[in-house]
Amino acid sequence: MEDGVYGLSPENTPTYVPVELVQPDFPGVDGSAAGFTSMPNPLADAFDAAPGSGGSYTAMTPLWGTIPPTEGNAYFDAVNEAIGTDIRFQISDGNTYGDKLAAVLASPRDVADWTTIPEWNVPPRFHEAVGSIFADLTPYLAGDAIKDYPYLANIPTEAWQACSWNGKIYGLPQPREIGITDYALYRADLVGDDALPTNPDELIDFAVAHTGDGTWGTNDLWSTATAMFGVLPENGWKLDEDGELVNRVETPEYRAAVEWMAKLYASGAVHPDAVADNQSDSGTRFESGQVVLNSTGLTYWGEALARNRSNDPEFDINVLPLLSPEGVDPVIYKPEGAAMCSFLKQTDDDARIAELLEAANFLAAPFGTEENQLITYGVEGVHFMLDANGVPVATPEAQREVQPTFAFLTSPPAVTARADLPDYVERRSTWSAENAQYLAEPLFYGMNIAVPNRFASLGQPFDDLQKDIARGRASLDDLDAAIETWRSSGGDDLRAFYTEIYDAQQSAEESGS
Repeated sequence: MEDGVYGLSPENTPTYVPVELVQPDFPGVDGSAAGFTSMPNPLADAFDAAPGSGGSYTAMTPLWGTIPPTEGNAYFDAVNEAIGTDIRFQISDGNTYGDKLAAVLASPRDVADWTTIPEWNVPPRFHEAVGSIFADLTPYLAGDAIKDYPYLANIPTEAWQACSWNGKIYGLPQPREIGITDYALYRADLVGDDALPTNPDELIDFAVAHTGDGTWGTNDLWSTATAMFGVLPENGWKLDEDGELVNRVETPEYRAAVEWMAKLYASGAVHPDAVADNQSDSGTRFESGQVVLNSTGLTYWGEALARNRSNDPEFDINVLPLLSPEGVDPVIYKPEGAAMCSFLKQTDDDARIAELLEAANFLAAPFGTEENQLITYGVEGVHFMLDANGVPVATPEAQREVQPTFAFLTSPPAVTARADLPDYVERRSTWSAENAQYLAEPLFYGMNIAVPNRFASLGQPFDDLQKDIARGRASLDDLDAAIETWRSSGGDDLRAFYTEIYDAQQSAEESGS
């Protein structure tokens, strides 16, 4: 095997110990986010005293926004004081962070004490370098050892799997909600009492019915199509009826989603700008009422409501039912459990690792605690004021000093909390909880597999081809030809690579190891 599997072995998996310091209005189900329609009052205290030992450490993180001052910053000073540890940030532009990481990791002496690596910036052959640059956290966090850090123990297993290599724990997670996070939203105020679709074909009819008089039924719906037809994640694999591995693009589900998209576009219900592949303005088209449907991340739902309801109290958005072909149960493939992982620089000084883990435990304090409010919003009276509902409202000083810096080191499980939008919290939380029953783990879930570089761009042509087929510029015959080219250009070799991993995994399970 040229490269291998570098996930978390069962014996090294941290014990999951859920923490509930405040009661949610809508409890999470199987990884869905808990929902809060109001700010807990009073907030809970996660710590009686600062847990740190007074050490000083550097931290390298990305940021997609204006980089705040790192000196004379009341937000940084307040959080560091509350932790009892001085974290000095080295913040880099998130858009070029991968280049910065590559340069730093090439010279280990330049690595910060605490370094964040987004999942999309993990460098090639990282599994070979991680153990020589970063600390092995397994002795501190495996099994019941993690109970020394109760808020880290509150992070679900899926997140730890995403931050582990070579069977060991190396990273501290920024956990993501486990479930479907991208789907079709609709303008409920424009749809009114119209019947909602119950299957993919009816969704096209629904879009067509809301097209006319300067309004189109929908933006592009590819992410919704993949959910409706149970398409595997990018680069995903499954077993066919003969027990052989088949890639995402070879599956009937992928073909069905591509074919459905072609029917949708042929119906004339897709906005011309979406046909032209202008996706950057999809939200503007949706919020202005030019389209009735928009396929996007569910976090956008609450953001769009907050932007528009102050001017238009009747403005409303809801989420479509989870659709699937007639007679077929929906399938939602779990996303990877963490969007980012942060790593502690290797050192012989156990006390330094222990102090940084105490700091991480502080940063993982859950929603509804004084500590989480400080990390998220800053200092009351300086960075925010509380409105009538007890919701923090940012001050101009927050715009200068407060950015998601500490949160990119580690964070608690996600919640849906909008005191200003209780209807949104109820709808989203209920929808996510009801659909948790359809969650499924794809093959190789939670395993960090180092794929040889020669396969890195093998699937890229399918992104453009899917768009061409949808818009009538190519056909399903072109998809068949592309699959044959994929197989002969390395796809069959990639299949052999994963088959070897799968067979080894099965052998290990059968032997009980």
